[in-house]
Amino acid sequence: MDKEILENHKKYSERTALFKSYGYDVEKERSFIVEQAKPLNGRILEAGTGKGHFAIALAKEGRPFVTIDISAEEQHYAKLNLAYFGFNKLADFRIENAERMNFPDGSFDIIFSVNVVHHLQEPNKVTDEFIRILSPDGKIVIADFTENGFRIIEKIHALDGHTHQAGKIGLAEIEAYLNKKGFSVINAESDIQHVIVARRGII
Repeated sequence: MDKEILENHKKYSERTALFKSYGYDVEKERSFIVEQAKPLNGRILEAGTGKGHFAIALAKEGRPFVTIDISAEEQHYAKLNLAYFGFNKLADFRIENAERMNFPDGSFDIIFSVNVVHHLQEPNKVTDEFIRILSPDGKIVIADFTENGFRIIEKIHALDGHTHQAGKIGLAEIEAYLNKKGFSVINAESDIQHVIVARRGII
């Protein structure tokens, strides 16, 4: 296997072990999010690839998907992470700004956004784009950290010598915005992750 893939996986494994030592089991929490979204039918988009932690969870389901990020550097590491597991052919990596995506209306049946909301400067603009590119019967799955999840992440970032970015709004505000746009929302929560699943109309 390629040396860069192996070296990257070593860093990935060390990072996930660190998370777990603080009570954040990355694989378990990502699987929790996937379970809330099932069944996984149709065309799938992940908005916010990052280093590919959730992309790995999606790929484990064996379904092809498109994954976007504004950072080519982050996606480089995500590609290495997926390649280690042999999943790289399932993911179509695209560089996109989630506020202005280059997809036609109604392009996707499921849109995932995991631990991204708190990084966004204009979360409602991103939500509007999700609505635009969602198929009529599709669903939007947005997850972010619970209060305990944020506490753990802040501790881990402190070890790296910096603070963790806090967003303008949380999932409660996103849910209220989706309600105004005619969506019904179901909530689910683990110790670390808060998940909302939104569909048009009354569920």
